[in-house]
Amino acid sequence: MLVLSRKSQESVVVGGADRFERMLKVTVLDIRGGKVKLGFEVDADVPVHRLEVWERIMACLPESPTERPAAPGRDDALSEEPCKASK
Repeated sequence: MLVLSRKSQESVVVGGADRFERMLKVTVLDIRGGKVKLGFEVDADVPVHRLEVWERIMACLPESPTERPAAPGRDDALSEEPCKASK
């Protein structure tokens, strides 16, 4: 694990070494009471999820990649209901 220290309004860039490669920019927006607010800048077609949401999506996907439906791209696109496969 790479550990970086950043102050408020400072950023970290992941990827983007090649001008045609996708890049993720993470900016520290605010630090208060033990919580850090982060901002993520990435292409709209790149999924960004909180870990617990990503784990729910992965649990709902079939084992075979050819059978997998497209996962929602953003946290707010996923309903609060668990996947039908887990019912």
